Amino acid sequence: MSPQKCTHQGCGKTFSDPEEECYFHPGPPVFHEGQKGWKCCKPRVLTFDEFLTIPPCATGRHSTEKVTTTAADYGSVTSSSAASAGANLPTPVISKDGKETFGTERVRAPISENRVNPQPAAPKEQVPEEDEPGVVVPVGAKCKRNGCEVTYAGEEESRKPGSCVHHPGVAIFHEGSKGWSCCKRRVLEFSEFLKIGGCSEGNHCYVGAKKKDEAGGEEVVTCRTDFYQTYTNINASIFLKKTDKDKSTIIFKPTEIEVDLKTADNKRYRTTIPLYATITPEESTFKVMGTKVEMSLKKADGTSWPALRNDEATGEIIQIGNAPRI
Repeated sequence: MSPQKCTHQGCGKTFSDPEEECYFHPGPPVFHEGQKGWKCCKPRVLTFDEFLTIPPCATGRHSTEKVTTTAADYGSVTSSSAASAGANLPTPVISKDGKETFGTERVRAPISENRVNPQPAAPKEQVPEEDEPGVVVPVGAKCKRNGCEVTYAGEEESRKPGSCVHHPGVAIFHEGSKGWSCCKRRVLEFSEFLKIGGCSEGNHCYVGAKKKDEAGGEEVVTCRTDFYQTYTNINASIFLKKTDKDKSTIIFKPTEIEVDLKTADNKRYRTTIPLYATITPEESTFKVMGTKVEMSLKKADGTSWPALRNDEATGEIIQIGNAPRI
């Protein structure tokens, strides 16, 4: 028998013996409120790289049949939960372009003067993370860039300029469609999403550089965020482990949020989020949890927000209704 590639999720091994044991995930992938995992087993992780390393939970024989399972979509509210959520709500007004408005028309938050430039600034290019010169890379380490499957074998072989073909953007999963924010291709099957080729060339990043806060010596980190909304609140999660509640602050203002989070292992996340519409600060709250910080923002009116931020689109998905628990 000529070698064939197994199509089981989590396997992907090339085999020639049909009786060889196969380790795989029989269920579809699950993406919910920033957590990632497989429906067939319990582990849930936060990053896409960690998701790819979740060990298979089932054994059997290799297969070459096309996988037709898709990611379990928790991005939309269905059945009785959606019906009960909207039972006592006013009928939406639908404009000619299909936009729904609940209650009074939304009044967009004013942009403060210190956030307005007289002339539109040219978009800043995002500087990709790079390995520091002379960093020690273990043999077999995988490139950290999305979509690149290259593993480190040696400086000369693994550091060729432009040899890293990757996705500089973030993964987008919305209403069953899957793709990357940096390119246009969208697919339905998760297995096809993993095959989307990189759209940008650059140098490999096997370790990455740690950024330090010049003032406090902390490691400055970037955090992934997820959002969904009800008819009265915006619910936002900032995914940061070991957040120190006593040393962290979140200040709610009518048109923006000031976030300064510190962790027990000397990491720090600071940002200011300009809001798409106004909130009621005194009715907005946050709570620190083991792997994330949850914010509940009270809307100043009952209208739907098409985005969280009062600036260019960020690729973040906002969903209507209460997300179901896993």
